[in-house]
Amino acid sequence: MSTTGENQGLFDRVAAFKQILVDQLGPQLIQNPQLADALTQRIEDMLEQAIADDSQTPPPPDGGLAELIGLGKDAATKVTATRLPQGVEDYDEQVASDRIQAVADLYYLYQMEKVGVFKVVRKLQALFDAGAVRLSSGDGAYGLYRFDRRSVLRYTERNRMQTYRRVFGYTAVPPVADAKPNSAFHGLFTQFINSVAEYWRDKRISDVIRERAYEPSFGSIANVRRAGLDLRNNLKWNSYGHVNVFRIETLQLLDEAFRILGAEDVRKLFGADNAWDVVEEMMLRYFNTNVNASQRHRMATSGRDMMRWLAQQYILNSSRAEFEALLREIADSAEEWLTSAQVLGIAFRGNVQRVVPIAPGRNGAVAPLNAGRG
Repeated sequence: MSTTGENQGLFDRVAAFKQILVDQLGPQLIQNPQLADALTQRIEDMLEQAIADDSQTPPPPDGGLAELIGLGKDAATKVTATRLPQGVEDYDEQVASDRIQAVADLYYLYQMEKVGVFKVVRKLQALFDAGAVRLSSGDGAYGLYRFDRRSVLRYTERNRMQTYRRVFGYTAVPPVADAKPNSAFHGLFTQFINSVAEYWRDKRISDVIRERAYEPSFGSIANVRRAGLDLRNNLKWNSYGHVNVFRIETLQLLDEAFRILGAEDVRKLFGADNAWDVVEEMMLRYFNTNVNASQRHRMATSGRDMMRWLAQQYILNSSRAEFEALLREIADSAEEWLTSAQVLGIAFRGNVQRVVPIAPGRNGAVAPLNAGRG
């Protein structure tokens, strides 16, 4: 348990130590900026460890109040001798990775819904029941029978739409009673993706135009970290409830649907090479819709990868070198998602590309970019 004086002395000594290092290693730090990052990070790690160790010391029964106000044998003779707590546990540390990963899978499932996988299976099932397609005893026919028999045990289409509405703010179906749509998700998600993509574009440019490519890039890791933390906190508050079991059941349903659509007898009906071709052909033939399956699939996989990345503690890393190395994992995913989303018109690179009224209340409020379109 440190006192106010000990706490102040610790920070003063750390500051003095940093100043001595800068004075003695100035030329080396200029030539090798990575050395400055490594030294700073090492000192910060030691300081955080000292503070963490101090926080583990049990406080006195009264929390230090008696010594502060001057009661009893432990009364402090001066204010620097009083107990000074180090604060509470960091807010951004409190995220359960399993819930964020569940939301990542849910986002993948939503994009599969937009492609129309389940709609196609229901239509094929209706045609099969009516004898309108040449299916009888093949794997696809048997799969359709079992798919129909199990429907009573699964979440309905309305249940799925309500869940997407609650967690992502997507779809127009009202959520269940006592639930609110997560209207902020799409804006936060696109902001994080744009921040990641912009950081790596800045890095590539700086690597080309600088003489020494190993110097720190022009990108700001603070922008990426803040955008990531905002999105992760939003997902944290919208990942409770049945999301975990919902994604497990619906992923199983998706796997079953693709086994049916990829069966040989079903593919022969439409002259298709794989299940994706069946989906696109049926959506065009029976629903007159081009589903952009390629773009939706890339958004599904890259979006899930980025949310899975946020489920780990990578975003809390404050060292530029380490953060950049970890962020590299989703650099291409961000670019792929943005490229696909631009084709579909649901997100754009950079900031909002329109004039924003200087007085929204008088000139008309401007909604967040493509909020809720997903």
